[in-house]
Amino acid sequence: MNLNLMKLCASALAVTAVTCGVERLQAAGNDACYSAFETYDGDDLELVVDAKGTHFALWSPEAQEAKVIIYPTDRNSTPVDTMVMTRGEKGVWRASVPDKLYGRFYTFSIKHNGKWLAETPGVWAKALGTNGERAAIIDFKTTDPEGWNVDKGPSIKNINDAVLYEMHHRDFSVHPSSGIVNKGKFLALTEHGTVSPAGDKTGIDHLKELGVTHVHILPSYDFNSVDETQLPSNRYNWGYDPVNYNTPEGSYSTNPADPQARIREMKKMVKSLHDAGIGVVMDVVYNHTALNDDSNFSLTAPGYYYRHRADGSYSDASGCGNETASEREQMRNFIVNSVKYWAKEYHIDGFRFDLMAIHDTTTMNDVVKALKEVNPDIFVYGEGWTAGDSPLPVGQRALKDNVAAMPGVAVFSDDIRDAVKGHYSDATDRGFATGKPGNEETVKIGIVGATAHPQVDYSKGNNSKKPYALAPTQVINYVSCHDDLMLTDKLAKSMPDADTAGRQRADKLAQTIIFTSQGTPFIFAGEEIFRDKRGVHNSYKSPDSINAIDWTLKSENGDIYNYYRELIALRKGHPAFRMTTADDVARHLVFDDVKGEPNLISYSLKDYANGDSWKEIKVVFNGSEETKKVKIGRGEWLVVARDGQLKSDGMGHIKGGNIEVAPCSALILAKEK
Repeated sequence: MNLNLMKLCASALAVTAVTCGVERLQAAGNDACYSAFETYDGDDLELVVDAKGTHFALWSPEAQEAKVIIYPTDRNSTPVDTMVMTRGEKGVWRASVPDKLYGRFYTFSIKHNGKWLAETPGVWAKALGTNGERAAIIDFKTTDPEGWNVDKGPSIKNINDAVLYEMHHRDFSVHPSSGIVNKGKFLALTEHGTVSPAGDKTGIDHLKELGVTHVHILPSYDFNSVDETQLPSNRYNWGYDPVNYNTPEGSYSTNPADPQARIREMKKMVKSLHDAGIGVVMDVVYNHTALNDDSNFSLTAPGYYYRHRADGSYSDASGCGNETASEREQMRNFIVNSVKYWAKEYHIDGFRFDLMAIHDTTTMNDVVKALKEVNPDIFVYGEGWTAGDSPLPVGQRALKDNVAAMPGVAVFSDDIRDAVKGHYSDATDRGFATGKPGNEETVKIGIVGATAHPQVDYSKGNNSKKPYALAPTQVINYVSCHDDLMLTDKLAKSMPDADTAGRQRADKLAQTIIFTSQGTPFIFAGEEIFRDKRGVHNSYKSPDSINAIDWTLKSENGDIYNYYRELIALRKGHPAFRMTTADDVARHLVFDDVKGEPNLISYSLKDYANGDSWKEIKVVFNGSEETKKVKIGRGEWLVVARDGQLKSDGMGHIKGGNIEVAPCSALILAKEK
């Protein structure tokens, strides 16, 4: 998420003073009010149904009273019971009944400073009715699809064995050309045999054919901006406005009023992807909430879960009206146990943290530790920046520059992103792949996965002036994602005089750099068929006419699609592109002296790097508009990529010597032995 997403959070409420008072905050500091709070790390918060009945538990250490309100339906009904809760140890209020209240709905309410606050489903609601206003009591075993007990995602040894594909549920399936029945729903990814009007594979079959290993789905928890009672209105949103963190979004289900439907259908989606050999990465937004004073956090423990300024107003490093306080024990426990819940209950294979630097490094390390105990193959990555300043000390933030303090976490590389295509903040700015000189050293920073390398001069880097990754496994390489201009639109705006063929050459070169660099490659859905969003960079609430993938483009841009397929196959087939240690990168990746030629980079992956079947791989990038010559060692070389064409298993042989590299293209050669 970037600063443009501030508009997303217009629903955030006005600034208010925090519970313990402005004077006390000013006198004693941001955490003074909360340091003495009792915290609770048990696993029974919210709701447990067992042989002894239904048990409610709410953490609210400053509440004077608390109650549970039971409803017969998810909305438009009066309570059938109100249960007084009793305060126990560690700030937890409890109430129980001897019956299993399956089929009922509930909310909590607390009395605070002499006033009863609005009803809330609590922060731990795991099943919800329409719009997430009332929590539901269900038997989760009934939501498991057939074979769920043996369901498992793909096994990958290291994160950089993954090929990440970022997608929004609605974008991927809603266009009429998708051939998908359950458009915009979780179930869209369970439909096989779907094709475009030209007969090309769409949906999950397309993903399998393309060869990606994991889909990164945009927020899929219950968010604020889509009214689930008005789904025919087709209101669109990315979902970076969290309300209930532990339940799937109802608008992606076939029936938001049925608490089981959204859970069962999301699980079916996950299992369908797993059956196709594809993992699921969930985009999580624990850094802020859609609402301030009326959020579920504020209605259960007012003030505690957020950071505040000295005057009592909400701190706002998210650019969305507030920021959560991960350094406080109960918030940290919430984040850690929430991702752990998604991993266990929904078999999620990885997590992408939005504005991760709002969180502290200790929390992120705890997240990784907890997830690895659930599944050793799970991985974690995130945005190593904030959208504004924060009271959290810079040294504690989960920043890109602090990733060395988080060995199990990866961060997005804005270095390679901006150097390859041009700076994200200037639509007309060009980069290495579009003919602008001066980005060579920053591209090399990306090629070595932001690790220390004897041939890379970090002082010439555009964004980073020193190595920040302990290993290439800590870097996610990309040129575009859901926000800012996607690659196709960036090329159109920065290369206004180029024809489609010229922009597609730049597209191929840009993605070749991404997929052959050390680190983990990441692409945005539809880039592989040259999709655009009509130049809209912040399409978080734009209509389907902007966001939907038109699947007729797959046949129109078949050359681009086949290039992406071969690029993915090349990377997956050759571990030289997937080294896991900085030492290996420094030893096996050797840059050639190109004598200061602008927009030209040449290097070799030597000595069967990382156990590769090829003895040496020569990679040359020519981002200029002129043909360049490079010197290639003697002997016979397999041609893998040349002049805008690529075939992962080769397309003939050439002899070494002075070899021409066409304008705006990559040359990849392999010495097989």
